[in-house]
Amino acid sequence: MRVGGRVQGVGFRWFIKETADSLGLAGWARNRDDGTVEAEAEGGAAALDAFVERLRAGCPSARVDKIETKPAAVRNETIFRIL
Repeated sequence: MRVGGRVQGVGFRWFIKETADSLGLAGWARNRDDGTVEAEAEGGAAALDAFVERLRAGCPSARVDKIETKPAAVRNETIFRIL
């Protein structure tokens, strides 16, 4: 997924990691040069839906304007990392 808005320099990747960890998801998140944050997450469908909804709500210091999602290949990650 790609998240746009004020999502860099505000702790958003840590928010993503904490959210993923709380839902039992694995994957990664990283800042992109265009000011967005990119993430991949693996887990059950209900947990992934909840993940996207929590990211859409954002953390207090961020402003999420849009989230683009698309399916990705399963990589059998075991933890959620910040790259």
